[in-house]
Formats: sequence, C-alpha cells, structure tokens
Amino acid sequence: MSKDNIDAFMKNSSLHTANINRQLRNAKLEVLTDYIRADLLDITIITSKVCQQSDLLIIDQYVKNSNDINTLQVEEPRLLKSESYLKIIGILFYLHVNF
Repeated sequence: MSKDNIDAFMKNSSLHTANINRQLRNAKLEVLTDYIRADLLDITIITSKVCQQSDLLIIDQYVKNSNDINTLQVEEPRLLKSESYLKIIGILFYLHVNF
C-alpha cells in the first residue's frame, strides 16, 4: 500500500474501526477490531481474537470498498505467521500468608 493510501486511511481510523466492527457484528462473528496501526508499507488491523478466513474476507471487502484509498494498491490480507496466539489478561494475585 502506498504512503498516500496509508495516510488517507489512517485519518479516519477510528471511523473505520467502528464500521468494520459493525460489519463483523452484523455477520454475527465473535471477532472485533481493537484498533488500526500504520507501518511504513502497510496498515495492520488488530483484532480481539484470532481471525478466521470469513473475518478476513469482511475486513478485506471493507478496506477495498473504502473511498479513502486507491483499491488497486491494496494487497491481499494475511494473518501473522505465528502458530500461536497469546491474549494477555489481568489476573489478581494474592500472596498467601499464614497469620
């Protein structure tokens, strides 16, 4: 994706996040978009869970139908190469002390 496309898309990133989430909810999928991050060469859409192919298809269609970018420069979506996924959660820890 070109720098112009990235800049144009990121100007409305909160709107895009809300719109993608609406489409994912309408499809009754359990994954939601947390936020969108820009790199030098592309954008990364961070989700609440590991995406399935159906999730990627909805996100891909939204990005390609966006009026902010030149869709000819949009590459195919891809998942991270990692085999595992770690969701960090807060766990309360109480020190057991004998009184």
